[in-house]
Amino acid sequence: MSSHGGNKAIIAALSANLGIAVTKFVAYLLTHSSSMLAESIHSVADSGNQVLLLIGGKRSRRAADEEHPFGYGRARYLYAFVVSIVLFSLGGLFALYEAWHKWADPHGIEGRWWWVPLAVLVVAIGMEGYSFRTAIHEANPQRGGQSWTRFIKSSKAPELPVVLLEDFGALIGLVLALGGVGMTLVTGNGRWDAAGTAAIGVLLVAIAVILAVETKSLLLGESATPGDVAKIRAALVGPGVEQVIHLKTMHLGPEELLVGAKIAVHGTDSARQVAQAIDAAEQRVRAAVPIARVIYLEPDIRDVANR
Repeated sequence: MSSHGGNKAIIAALSANLGIAVTKFVAYLLTHSSSMLAESIHSVADSGNQVLLLIGGKRSRRAADEEHPFGYGRARYLYAFVVSIVLFSLGGLFALYEAWHKWADPHGIEGRWWWVPLAVLVVAIGMEGYSFRTAIHEANPQRGGQSWTRFIKSSKAPELPVVLLEDFGALIGLVLALGGVGMTLVTGNGRWDAAGTAAIGVLLVAIAVILAVETKSLLLGESATPGDVAKIRAALVGPGVEQVIHLKTMHLGPEELLVGAKIAVHGTDSARQVAQAIDAAEQRVRAAVPIARVIYLEPDIRDVANR
């Protein structure tokens, strides 16, 4: 799976969030709305997260060396995990703190700039919608017939799921902020603003937890998809290879798979014939699953009594 689509979605999200962060912060300075401050920090956190994803993608392309013989592909998983921490701490916890502070000292939105938060939020919804649409467009070819929930859970490339969840959370957060600011303007009660801020905080914490759980699984080392495992198992069997005794796979990165298997060979074959059978099996596996780049095969003789 190429990272090109992921990078395009990241850049679109980064461009949108940088512009949104500036306008939200200006709106906060003019109105002192806690929802606007929470959304400003949210956009700053998202912008930083997208930079982290780009850095992770760049570092994952470093060539393998003596210290890291299997390469740096998992750097993308590490940086995606850091994104979840940033979103949880800088985005979610800050919003909850700001909500608590505003609830204890509520004040309405007054002055001639009362309309600014509404205008900023409406524009921000449009910009985030464009970013979200780009992420969906880039993800659809890779998603295939899977549901969105299944795609996010099963994807081995972290960038698109991260951007999709961030953009989805941003859109919901903007709607919550719009509701909180709107009700504050209508009622003059600043606690509506605080409630909107608290809802944003809970939303960000929930998304951060989902991201942390999924990226933690990738960091620990996930196997190939069931479809790829079936293809590898079928490709291993051929001339000189009677059956697969056991098979293990692990992603070294989104686009690199480690395959280890014990295979049954003919007991009467010479060492040269066994070596040729192993080489041919490796070629078949790489043809069936191109991301299977590191393959270790152990030959064994199947017990005749157990045939």
